[in-house]
Amino acid sequence: MENLMAVYRSCKVIWTLLVTILGYASTLPVGDDSICTAEELAKYSIVFTGKWSQTAFPKQYPLYRPPAQWSSMLGVTHSSDYSMWKKNEYASNGVRDFAEKGEAWVLMKEIEEAGEKIQSVHGIFSAPAISSGTGQTSTELEVHSRHPLVSFVVRIVPSPDWFVGIDSLNLCEGDHWMEEVSVDLFPYDAGTDSGFTFSSPNFATIPQDTVTEITCSSPSHPANSFYYPKLKILPPIAQVTMVKLKKNQLGLPAPYLNLPAKSNEIIDSVLETPLDCEVSQWSSWGLCRGLCRKTGTKIRTRFVLLQPANNGMPCPNLDEETGCEPENCV
Repeated sequence: MENLMAVYRSCKVIWTLLVTILGYASTLPVGDDSICTAEELAKYSIVFTGKWSQTAFPKQYPLYRPPAQWSSMLGVTHSSDYSMWKKNEYASNGVRDFAEKGEAWVLMKEIEEAGEKIQSVHGIFSAPAISSGTGQTSTELEVHSRHPLVSFVVRIVPSPDWFVGIDSLNLCEGDHWMEEVSVDLFPYDAGTDSGFTFSSPNFATIPQDTVTEITCSSPSHPANSFYYPKLKILPPIAQVTMVKLKKNQLGLPAPYLNLPAKSNEIIDSVLETPLDCEVSQWSSWGLCRGLCRKTGTKIRTRFVLLQPANNGMPCPNLDEETGCEPENCV
């Protein structure tokens, strides 16, 4: 009997220990950030570089009302329990407002509420807007060993609901923080507006679609401002670089910022994206002109929809002539 009681007590201790361990594990955030054992805090400079030039993206490039530019950056450092946005998932109301209108208030409220309810947010960061398609903006951010992920959005201006950004980039590698990371950025459609071009009027997508990456062939429509069927992949429209700051660098201007004295535009060597000429369909044939009992001529025309650029295919002939028999002649 005493042996049985001893076994019972041992099993009870083991069971209590298992429950304690499992209960602790359930409080940990899920995902890669749960294994970060680096020092508790780390600070980074983050530099956003716009590469949206007329050379790289010649089709329908916005030159005025408004010209090509970037909104301010809004970002957050967080755990895997929070998601600002994800490809192939529906955008929140806050991301919709930011992508369509550049309004950050609702998105800020969503971030704050996530931080209060599930302690999934460590900090919010922002950087100023860029008044041209090419240029740089920067700020600093702080990550925590329990919140090592970085997400942000920057709106493409003008556009229906297009943006660039990063979703849950982990700056922690096991027992240390990454020293530097650079990511090429490509355009995304928030799935809330159905416009095809940079200057499309507001046309809500009903029902709402998911966030999708815009490529040179998707959406597969010639009117799309990013439609370049001869390319295999779009050139990066922007780039972001994050550099870990040493303690003696805290509060100093961000490194790798190479701005001219009087402008935030930068010179960036990019491959020229060829843009072929696009023309309309032929018109109907005109009247047959000529003398009676002799062969006459009639003409049809077409017009240029899109001028070629960067050594793209030149425009074909815009008028065509053929022989005909004159009608109603005396």
